[in-house]
Amino acid sequence: MEDERKDKRSAAVLPKGVSGILVAVIAAVAAVVCVTIMTKGLVSYKTYGGGDGLTATGSASCDFESDLIVWRGSFSAYGATTKEAYEVIKNDAEVVREYLLNSGVAEEELVFSSVDISQRYRTEYDESGNYVRDYPDGYDLYQSLTVTSNDIDKVEVVSRDITKLIESGIEFASYSPEYYCTTLDEVKLDLIEKATDNARQRIDILVEGTGCRRGQLLTANLGVFQITATNSGSGEYSYDGAFDTKSRYKTATVTVRLNYASE
Repeated sequence: MEDERKDKRSAAVLPKGVSGILVAVIAAVAAVVCVTIMTKGLVSYKTYGGGDGLTATGSASCDFESDLIVWRGSFSAYGATTKEAYEVIKNDAEVVREYLLNSGVAEEELVFSSVDISQRYRTEYDESGNYVRDYPDGYDLYQSLTVTSNDIDKVEVVSRDITKLIESGIEFASYSPEYYCTTLDEVKLDLIEKATDNARQRIDILVEGTGCRRGQLLTANLGVFQITATNSGSGEYSYDGAFDTKSRYKTATVTVRLNYASE
């Protein structure tokens, strides 16, 4: 009986030992597989990761002349009543219109805004200088105009020569012209192409210098456009892009950053 119990205990212990060996073997195989996967992952990252490889930033710029000018002016009138003030500003607007048309501005290039009105108040003080009250003291009316034209030379002359209007008794204010380019989108597309080609040429120089091979393109990043006055320098650049409207002659600049895998 005692021998039979020993045989049963031996038979029960054997499967547990085998089971432990199997677990150890499986764990070892799993560890090898994990190491292999991680190693391949690291190799792949080194070859194709965005932080490595060959990186270069290309740039392109061009000078161009604006082909559209926008000039704004404004004038005001005063009257004891709204009716009186409106009659004054209506007459002033007609004088301004005639002046501009006679100066070569076309009717379709000229737009008058609606009239803004505000009430004027006068403050009353007593003999001791103490505040008494504010009471209505007439009305101020304001109107602005906008001239939009492709004839830049003509509008520049008009914007600078408003002496006749002032001599007519009109309280006229002239603002600095704004300059735009109607083909700016075409300019931008051409710059992107040139900046990309410039970045690719720099990558090729890196390849020749390092002896490696250029792999697949990993990333391509387009910088912001800097539209500045010609010869103003990079000091006019801004983080989110510059867009100059004060200068007739401008310079457009953009950068493109390319990142290739190295092999």
